[in-house]
Amino acid sequence: MNSITIRQAVLSDLDTIAPLFDSYRQFYGRTSDINAAREFLLNRFNHGESVLFLASTGDTPVGFTQLYPSFSSVSLARTFILNDLFVAPAERRQGIASQLLTAAVDYARNVNAVRLSLATEITNQTAQALYLSAGWKQDEQFLVYHFTP
Repeated sequence: MNSITIRQAVLSDLDTIAPLFDSYRQFYGRTSDINAAREFLLNRFNHGESVLFLASTGDTPVGFTQLYPSFSSVSLARTFILNDLFVAPAERRQGIASQLLTAAVDYARNVNAVRLSLATEITNQTAQALYLSAGWKQDEQFLVYHFTP
């Protein structure tokens, strides 16, 4: 078994991450569109709108997580939204998702963020168990609402 490496992705990783990102979208019921996935990621890189971490076993990309920067007005500080976390199905149950979460937390600490937030489907018990085991806490103070214009 190859060792797992986690590192911050750079623009030259775009073609490596795009198929994983496309698979992630398919996991959530979207139709495969590798070109749109690549374009979306390219725009995030070009505008500095996200931070991506790439997991690999050997030379094979197997997972990623993506953080979107935000801010807390009340705390007067930087926060991040951990919007995407994905590990290829054949590579699951090897601790890769935990290592990606650790990389995200370490990054947030290094840039003095006060919080990381994430959301997952109510039915995704596997992800919920992972987050709880990694020390994440379910919000019991705020309800989240969405509006689709």
